[in-house]
Amino acid sequence: MKSPPWDQRLARVLVKPLVKSPVTPNQLTIFTLMIALGGAGLLATGDAADANWGAGLFVLARFMDHFDGELARQKQMTSRLGYYLDYISGALSYGALFLCLGIGFMHSGLGNWALALGLAGTASAVISMFTNLGIDQQLDLENDADHDAVGYPGFAGFELEDGIYLIAPITWFGYLQPFFVLAGIGAAVYCLWTCWTLLRLRRA
Repeated sequence: MKSPPWDQRLARVLVKPLVKSPVTPNQLTIFTLMIALGGAGLLATGDAADANWGAGLFVLARFMDHFDGELARQKQMTSRLGYYLDYISGALSYGALFLCLGIGFMHSGLGNWALALGLAGTASAVISMFTNLGIDQQLDLENDADHDAVGYPGFAGFELEDGIYLIAPITWFGYLQPFFVLAGIGAAVYCLWTCWTLLRLRRA
């Protein structure tokens, strides 16, 4: 994308009060990861009320995922550690989300297939992290201080990843299970897309 997505532009404005604070970008990354893991954990209980809170927390964490990069740029604190930490945080967040959803739906009609789908989604998230790192390396973005750890196709100010924001209203309206199934399939398709992209770049 030639211009930042809408959520990143909003994050750019919201982090301005932190520029003169002692808060560092890497601290924000860890804090965001903790929120994501907490939200995912609530989804593992199988309780509807917990799921509502968990989905909301996870969406908040995914939005806040843009804060660390924007703060790093505005504080001029970009680093290779932050670059890798951002990727690892994203992989752990999505991996935990799929695993916890799988555990939470084991007692539903999906049965053990829920856990299998959750594990597949977790594996896809981890594999995608490595393939996206490889894509960055092939495109020489690994050493670009202004590059975000994104690796997602986008259009009109929105990225493919922005679809995760829908998990909150979908959960609140009671449609989390079909969303989980579709998201699990989507994660596997995205993983295959990153693998294909990396192979194509290496051949080129």
